Amino acid sequence: MKERTKFILIALVFIAVYYMPFGTQNVRNGIMEAFFMLQEYAREHVLACLIPAFFIAGAIACFVSQAAVLKYFGAQAKKILSYSVASVSGSILAVCSCTVLPLFAGIYTRGAGIGPATAFLYAGPAINVLAIILTARVLGWQLGLARAIGAVVFAIATGLLMALIYRKDDRARVTGDMVLPDQEEKTRPLWKETTYMLVMILILIFAAWAKPKEPVGFWMAVHRIHWPIAVGLIILLGVIVRSWFSRDEVVMWGESTWGFAKQILPLLFAGVLVAGFLLGRPGHEAFIPGRYIQSLLGGNSLGANLFASVAGALMYFATLTEVPILQGLIGSGMGQGPALALLLAGPALSLPNMLVIRSVIGTQKTLVFVTLVVFMSTIAGLIFGALMG
Repeated sequence: MKERTKFILIALVFIAVYYMPFGTQNVRNGIMEAFFMLQEYAREHVLACLIPAFFIAGAIACFVSQAAVLKYFGAQAKKILSYSVASVSGSILAVCSCTVLPLFAGIYTRGAGIGPATAFLYAGPAINVLAIILTARVLGWQLGLARAIGAVVFAIATGLLMALIYRKDDRARVTGDMVLPDQEEKTRPLWKETTYMLVMILILIFAAWAKPKEPVGFWMAVHRIHWPIAVGLIILLGVIVRSWFSRDEVVMWGESTWGFAKQILPLLFAGVLVAGFLLGRPGHEAFIPGRYIQSLLGGNSLGANLFASVAGALMYFATLTEVPILQGLIGSGMGQGPALALLLAGPALSLPNMLVIRSVIGTQKTLVFVTLVVFMSTIAGLIFGALMG
């Protein structure tokens, strides 16, 4: 960081602290909510979601060959294959907008094209089968179906548009302008590496298994035993690593995992603090009063849908939390169109994940990606609201 940039940051922090009206209730609420949200995130998401995701990202960076990534995600790969794989790869993980970040960073730094990589980035938190089922059950099958269709279409459309806009950058990555690591000779059969990756993905799925609202059914039955399953899978992973990997490979995996954690966690925690200060947790007032947000979301106007998309893009939604939040908002008069707009923009984006995405693909690409998601969410909300009206 340049000295001038450091000085500007210090000056801005000083001015903000100097003039901040700490005596007002909104500011005090915002400060408390910032740290409550950070604590909630640390307790509920870091151990169960982020740490397994970091290990997966480290494994991708170390053991997934360049050729394998480029075959399915590279800029020259067949679009039907690459975007299908990107969507399926995201949907099976059922992660939130922040947990998907180390996985996205892993495949992009290994040479994935910007299109398939951003399709995966959107699909991971948005095409969540459990969340879609819960949406249909709590908010109505129409909204659940619209969310499912919109999420699949958005993942592919966003990826294709990003690939079109940045086709020259992808071409440069393919033609050798980007320095890539040499290919290493395989020391293990494919089935062993596939098993190793699958076990880690299953650890992430079961460790982060959310408690359903209804205390009966398959999802609740799995939730009761999700930690024993996760622990059993961790033990299996330990046996696999000890039996199939050399000491040097394990060290390399650990260093790669720590590299992703160092890059992502500081920005992530800073973003959670800012989002908590401005918007707070569900059901808690922060700096921006909830009544102001709700008053802007009624009906099906362009402004209501756009505001829902932007607000959803800035807020952080842990997996499945968007459903009870929307249930309350709809009960307070939120329109069906803005509800869908928030569902399509919210789980896929958040202020914390924007900061991390910027560190991976740069400011311009991040702004374009966010703008595409917000724009398409707004249009989808207008169409759905008109059909439901």
